[in-house]
Amino acid sequence: MSDRSPLLAVRRAPKQVAVIALRRRDDDVEVCLIRRKDSRRWGIPKGFIDPGCTAEQASLIEAHEEAGLKGRVLGDAVGTYEYQKLGRGRLVAVYVMEVLEAEEHWREESFRERRWASLTEATTLLAEHPVRRVWDLIKPRLADSV
Repeated sequence: MSDRSPLLAVRRAPKQVAVIALRRRDDDVEVCLIRRKDSRRWGIPKGFIDPGCTAEQASLIEAHEEAGLKGRVLGDAVGTYEYQKLGRGRLVAVYVMEVLEAEEHWREESFRERRWASLTEATTLLAEHPVRRVWDLIKPRLADSV
């Protein structure tokens, strides 16, 4: 039995999701990274869980809106990370998605760009991103995911 109060557990439930979007190209696995066009820092699609959505549904919505990707979530969340915004800590649940389609044009393409990277290259590009701790734990399994 846990000694944590239910109220504490509810308060710490992730309000945001992020998605590691993967596709297989020949014998390699690639991950889709995104960034704002005015930024040098690469990341992964992320956003709030809208009312009435599950975390899995929200991760698919964010991948579609931010990167023009359609696919399927592969299992439960693989971890969480936290970041600070406006002086508040935000807890994010991370999901892995198999990409089934990458649209040529998407909702946020006017201010976001996407890039397909090898797992090795993505490790370098995500070096300063808060998802990096989760990435390092699951990277060895990603090649077998799709």
